[in-house]
Amino acid sequence: MTKIIYTMETASFSGLLETILFIFAFYYVVKFLARLFLPVMAQKMMEKAADQFQQQQQNYQQQHTSQNSTPEKPKEKKVVGEYVDFEEIE
Repeated sequence: MTKIIYTMETASFSGLLETILFIFAFYYVVKFLARLFLPVMAQKMMEKAADQFQQQQQNYQQQHTSQNSTPEKPKEKKVVGEYVDFEEIE
């Protein structure tokens, strides 16, 4: 049989400083990359939204003009009778 030996490392001050330094470095790298790429990404998203809006406008105009190009016959109304207005008498 083999014995499994667990060793526990104690936290050291240098390890804590290394972890804090890593967190700060990661934060500033992400912040730097965000300043570089977020404006480009926002501009691309705005262009895409404008293209979609323009496409919707074109589709609406095409549907609207196709409806107007084929005039519909007005429906004939059935003459049911004459309208009578009643007044209440006391």
